[in-house]
Amino acid sequence: MSGTSVDGVDGVLSYFSESGRPQILSKASEQIPVSLRQELLALNTPGDNELHRSALAANAISDLYARVVFNLLEQAGLKPVDIAAIGAHGQTVRHRPELGYTSQLLAPARLAELSGIAVIADFRSRDVAAGGQGAPLVPAFHRAVFGTDTPLVILNLGGIANVTLLRPDRPVIGFDTGPANMLLDLWCQRHTGKLYDADGKWAASAPSHPKLLKHLIESEPWFALPPPKSTGRDLFNPQWLDSRLSGFESVEPAHTQATLLALTVQSIVAALGQQDLVDVPIYACGGGARNLELMQRLAQAWEGPVSTTDTLGIGTQDMEALAFAWLAWAHLNKNAGNLPEVTGANGFRILGACWPA
Repeated sequence: MSGTSVDGVDGVLSYFSESGRPQILSKASEQIPVSLRQELLALNTPGDNELHRSALAANAISDLYARVVFNLLEQAGLKPVDIAAIGAHGQTVRHRPELGYTSQLLAPARLAELSGIAVIADFRSRDVAAGGQGAPLVPAFHRAVFGTDTPLVILNLGGIANVTLLRPDRPVIGFDTGPANMLLDLWCQRHTGKLYDADGKWAASAPSHPKLLKHLIESEPWFALPPPKSTGRDLFNPQWLDSRLSGFESVEPAHTQATLLALTVQSIVAALGQQDLVDVPIYACGGGARNLELMQRLAQAWEGPVSTTDTLGIGTQDMEALAFAWLAWAHLNKNAGNLPEVTGANGFRILGACWPA
């Protein structure tokens, strides 16, 4: 899995069965090289010679995926012949379900050739073809693993924040709530040169700006939309941020960073509040779960307990990769991978396509 933060590739090697939780046999991560990261970010917006550049970027990200696969096999002491399939998400560069498409860069044939393992990829397009958002897809995995006996919220803090609501005798609800690390990382890189605000220390060094926070929320109609809904860099991008900061040039950069962190927290809490949730426990995963200031602010704003998915037995960096391994397992077993009540699709669909080894 490589997400909208475009910082790295996370992989897990796991064993699935019809009953019981998946067993993680090994895990590995690779940082995305700066040059590739810059190109992937550039491909989120129209540019020169996009088809050629996209093909080369897809090859490069596939090579990185292959490196993660080799690391996983080496750690587990297994060979390609021992593996049923690779579930590969690819790198999202455009997500426009309202126009009938979503685009994740990957070269699945290349990955199958390099690894000697069958590759299941292109998970989102079938749900979009069926009238859905194509996202989020992980709620089906959350339901399968955690069930619905106990009310809980799984919160993924990636580039975009998304939630899964599991409650007894209620349909699963899942949707994006807005930006998480995406704008925080952008602002931090622009003003400090660092890839991200480690532990949220920069954001913690200054108070948020109430008027700016109010403006960021009220000026964006997307926040008020009911689910199903999803978003990404097509909306929350540098142009979006710069346009909203017009008129607030006097706000110090550290105050803006604190305000962007407050935006992440407030948009999550407001979105959950719209679902009549008050004190249900939240379990966070993704890179943002390691942002201490973000987690502390969330715990202060939410009436229920806030912790990480580590307490549920799945590491914060493993959840998304494990979900797409599960989606590959579902594909091989001809099981639906989407939840129509989450994505808005016209029905259950088997997701992904297979490139044999």
